[in-house]
Amino acid sequence: MKSELTRFHTKALFCTLFAFLLLYSTQKLNAQSVSKDERPSFIHSNTGKKSPSKKQWKVFTYTNPIISDTSMSMRDHCILKVGNKWYCTGTSLPVWTGQNPGVRLLVSDDLIHWKQESWIIDSRKLPADCPYNGRFWAPEIHFIKNKYWLTVNSGKVTTDDPKGMKTHSVWLFKADDIKGPYTLVNGPLTSRYNNDATLFEDEDGQTYLYCSGNGLFQAKIDLPTGKIVGEVQQFRSARDAENPKWMWGGIEGPFVLKRDGIYYMFFSTWTRGYEVGLLRSKTPLGPWELASPEPIFGTRKSNYRGSSAQVAAPFDDSYDPYAETGHNALFEGPDGKLWSSCHYTFYNGMTFKASDETYAPKPQLGIEPVFFRNGIFTIAGPTWTQQVIKYQVK
Repeated sequence: MKSELTRFHTKALFCTLFAFLLLYSTQKLNAQSVSKDERPSFIHSNTGKKSPSKKQWKVFTYTNPIISDTSMSMRDHCILKVGNKWYCTGTSLPVWTGQNPGVRLLVSDDLIHWKQESWIIDSRKLPADCPYNGRFWAPEIHFIKNKYWLTVNSGKVTTDDPKGMKTHSVWLFKADDIKGPYTLVNGPLTSRYNNDATLFEDEDGQTYLYCSGNGLFQAKIDLPTGKIVGEVQQFRSARDAENPKWMWGGIEGPFVLKRDGIYYMFFSTWTRGYEVGLLRSKTPLGPWELASPEPIFGTRKSNYRGSSAQVAAPFDDSYDPYAETGHNALFEGPDGKLWSSCHYTFYNGMTFKASDETYAPKPQLGIEPVFFRNGIFTIAGPTWTQQVIKYQVK
């Protein structure tokens, strides 16, 4: 009898320990941390899919821009993999003139062929007194604590402010399913102009908000209530003394990941075209330093941005056909590794026409694999010819 009780207690202890380890491992998976490989895996995964028992080779072939359908043109693409599908949102056209139609959700089975799933915010269905019925810029969806969290940047349209830019700031929504319905949690999250909001969940379960607005801002956020903990702090301006001139035109579009205890923030600058830079820090709230003295990705064309580009002159044009490849976000690619998405716009010798969105070509989705070399993340490309990725699955 004593022996049986001992076996029972041992088994109970083992089950408890296993459950604890499983819970801890799930929490780790939910955090936005990446593996140690040169092609790091995107650990923040919601695939719900088991790998095959035997290793096999697969091939993924793509050519940028991925989408050529002008009816689905967007900027600032953000992709999230759920199950066997990829979902994408971004800033729908028109971006600069008047109101835009809302927050579009695209879906794909293979990352190549995309179709519209729905409008998760449809501006035509919003009441006249809705406080976020202006331009819907740079939406992102993050899966944190078993919920889908949508950040979107918008403001209130009035007679005096027909584009809603005077009250343009960050709004937070949540849903149980990536397709919605999404309900408002809180907003605006800040009392000033802020844009390009993103979320980051650390391994201890704490969540942080980062955004732009004539610089980069940060704060801890309590997701269930959508309330900022403490204050939103600006920690970087475009023309800080330590910034190189390729940042002077403006900085925006933060996106944060963690690797080996170090926090990395991708950001974009429109000074010379559209380029991606990288900051790093030992804590989620800084201090942040440049991880690379040069951009880690992007395109630059001296005649595209005009006077903005001249503040960083002289420089050579990049050898690619694009005017813009920026405002990136990171996602789990077809090989289970880390990939980057953003909008790609062909150059064709044109100048920037913020007031005329009828010109072609229009911004479209582009994707590239991400690497980690010499202590920094780098993004392959931008590419415009057929690319072939060969990878093994277990």
